[in-house]
Amino acid sequence: MRNEDEYEDLLSLWSDLESGLGIILGNPGSTQEFELRVRQYDRWMRTLLERDADLGLYLLFQLATNSPVGYSASHALVCAVLCDLIALELKLPETERDSLVRAALTMNIGMTALQDQLAQQPEKPSATQLEDIKAHPLKSALMLATLGVLDPLWLETVTLHHDDGTAKGPLDGLPPARRLARILRVVDRYAAMISPRKSREARNATDSVNENDEVSRALLRIVGLCPPGTFVRLDNRQVAVVMRRGGKANLPLVAIVMNDAGTLLNPPQLHRTASGNPIIKSALTPSVVQEHLNHYLILRLGVNATA
Repeated sequence: MRNEDEYEDLLSLWSDLESGLGIILGNPGSTQEFELRVRQYDRWMRTLLERDADLGLYLLFQLATNSPVGYSASHALVCAVLCDLIALELKLPETERDSLVRAALTMNIGMTALQDQLAQQPEKPSATQLEDIKAHPLKSALMLATLGVLDPLWLETVTLHHDDGTAKGPLDGLPPARRLARILRVVDRYAAMISPRKSREARNATDSVNENDEVSRALLRIVGLCPPGTFVRLDNRQVAVVMRRGGKANLPLVAIVMNDAGTLLNPPQLHRTASGNPIIKSALTPSVVQEHLNHYLILRLGVNATA
């Protein structure tokens, strides 16, 4: 990312990917060769992550935590990215990785419109909506089969992704579909908690992880306690945004964006938390920073720091 044009190009690629995904999830019956399109979006996502995973995480977390518009597609893409990284961390076979990521992209296809509606409505789900939520895993799997998805592991993972029974036992002792469904279940909940809805504020990323869970621990190893794109308060009361993961989960590279009085810093200041004070005191919810941030300048700090 040598200049602002390259930043805008990369942002556009992620935005176009999300928009395209939103179109096929919202209108699956009108999508020619649906299964092929999902595989194409998977390859597109993977190419972007291989280019710069930290930058991809930054853009996705900023998008997921700052706007509930188009929630279903945004949520699916965040989950797919996290599943891709977890599959690499856990050394899953390539076939399992493919089924897991494609299940993440499509797990809520049976409630796309409802999911977008829930993100926008100020009240909690009604009794009817709760029934639709409960029924959506099986409905989604049946829709995918009708749309031409033949991969049984993909379909079964979607069917089981809300099954509490997948949480029992060591991960490597589970049958493949239950193992993938357990991963997807944890990722699904994590991504949902950090995203705002009209009925509730987003939670910070640290509070959204259960460190006693095997999958959650893998999630912490790959994205850190505070993933790129999330906000933290330092022990000197300054506020920073995480730019890149560090060598340890609690020692990322950050950009200080607000001083201890809550005033926006222009330009932002680079800080390597691994080098010492100030240190991260707590993770913050996105609502703490209401001011418009220049994300290009922030990310350039990270690029320069790693050059």
